Amino acid sequence: MIDHHSIFLLVSAVIAVIALILLIAVVKLNPFITLFLTALSLAMVTGMPLSKIVHSFETGVGGTLGHIAIVVALGTMLGKMMAESGGADQIAYTLIKLFGERRIHWAMVVIGLVVGLPAFFEVGFVLLIPIVFTVARRTRTSLILVGLPMVAGLSVVHGLVPPHPAALMAVTIFKADVGRTILYALIVGLPSAVLAGPVYAKLIAPHVQLPDENSMAAQFVDHGDERSLPGFWLTLFTILLPVLLMLTGSWADVLSTPKSALNEGLRLIGNDDLALLIGALLSFFTLGTLRGFSRETILRFSNECIAPTATITILVGAGAGFGRILQDSGVSDAIIVVAMHFHVPMLLLAWLLAAMMRLATGSSTVAMTTAAGIVAPLALHSTGVRPELLAISTGAGSLIFSHVNDGGFWLVKEYFGMSVAQTLKSWSVCETIISVTALILTVALSLVV
Repeated sequence: MIDHHSIFLLVSAVIAVIALILLIAVVKLNPFITLFLTALSLAMVTGMPLSKIVHSFETGVGGTLGHIAIVVALGTMLGKMMAESGGADQIAYTLIKLFGERRIHWAMVVIGLVVGLPAFFEVGFVLLIPIVFTVARRTRTSLILVGLPMVAGLSVVHGLVPPHPAALMAVTIFKADVGRTILYALIVGLPSAVLAGPVYAKLIAPHVQLPDENSMAAQFVDHGDERSLPGFWLTLFTILLPVLLMLTGSWADVLSTPKSALNEGLRLIGNDDLALLIGALLSFFTLGTLRGFSRETILRFSNECIAPTATITILVGAGAGFGRILQDSGVSDAIIVVAMHFHVPMLLLAWLLAAMMRLATGSSTVAMTTAAGIVAPLALHSTGVRPELLAISTGAGSLIFSHVNDGGFWLVKEYFGMSVAQTLKSWSVCETIISVTALILTVALSLVV
C-alpha cells in the first residue's frame, strides 16, 4: 500500500509547480522571487524543520552556481570573441553554403549532436548560441527554427549517448557494454533528435512570435564583409578545443594508466571548467590578437559580455534551490515509493522513475543516476532485458518535460527572449518528444536484439 504521506507529498509538489508557472506567467512576479517563495512554502507545507529550510535552498543554489556561473562566464567570453572577430559569421556562412538556407535547421541539429557529445548541456549551449544568433540573422529565419534543433541535438547526446558523462554514469551503474550502448543510443537518439528538432521546430516556429529586440543577441555584432572574416578552420578549432579536451578527459583511462600522473593530467584538462578556460584564453589569441585587437579591447569584450548573463545565472541557481527543497522535503523518496508500488516492465520502470525524478528535481543527471541506482539491483533478478537498453531508457526518462526548476529551461528562455508560456510550448515539448520517442524506439529495439 502507498502511504497517505507519500501521496500528500506528491500532490503538494504538483501544486507547487503549477503555482510557479502561474505566478511567473500570469501574475508576472519576478521568477527568482517566485522560485524562492514557492520553495519555502512547499518546504513548510511538507513539514521540513524550519531551521533547515533556508539552508536547503542555499545548498541547491550554491551547488549549481559553483558550476554554472563558471560555465556561463567562460562560455560567454568565448562566444563574445567569436562574435566580435567574425568567427561566428564565418561558421554561419559555411553552414549556409553547405546546407542551403532552407535546410539550415538540419545543420543545427548536426552541430548540436557533435558539440554536445562530451559536454554537459549548458556548456554546449553557451558555445553554440552565438552561431544560432548569427545564422538566424543571416538567413532571416526564426530563432526557434534555428535554435530548437541545436538544443535538441545537445539534449539527445546529454541523456542517451556515452561518452557523455551523464549517460556514462548510467552505463556504469547498469554494468552495460559501452560500445553496444553507443550503437543502440545512436539508433534511438538520431530519429528522436530529428523529430524533436528540425521537424517540430518547423511546426512550432510560426506559432512563437519572438520580440524584435533580444538583449542577448544584441551583443553579438554583424560583420557584413565575408572576406574580412577569420579562417573557418581556425575558428572551428577554437570553438571545438574545449570539446576535444572534454572528450580526452572522458577517455583518460583508455589513453593512460589509471591514477598515473598523465591520467590525472588528462582528467584535469578535460574538466568542463578548465577546458572552457583554455578555450577562452585561446580565443583571446586566435580571434583577438591575430585579428588586430589590442589587449585593452579584448579586456573590454570579456568584461562587457558578463553583465547580460547575471539574470540567467541567478535563475538557474534558484531553479536548483527549488529542486533541492523537493529532494530534502521527501518528495523524491515519495516518487520512488509510488513508482515501485506498481509492477511494470523493467524498461518502462526505469523510464518512469527517471521521468518523475526529472520533473521533481529539474536535473536530468540526478534523475538518471537515482533511477539507475534503484533499477540496477532489480535488473539483476530480471531476465531478457539488456543493460544497455535499460541505460538508454533511463536516459530517455531523464529528459522529460523541462520546466521552471530546470536550469536548461531558463537558459533557453532568456537567450531566446521567450516568455515562460513560449518556452513551455517550444523547449519543454521538444524535450518531451525526445523522451517519449526514445522510449518507444528502445522498447521496439528490445524486441529485436
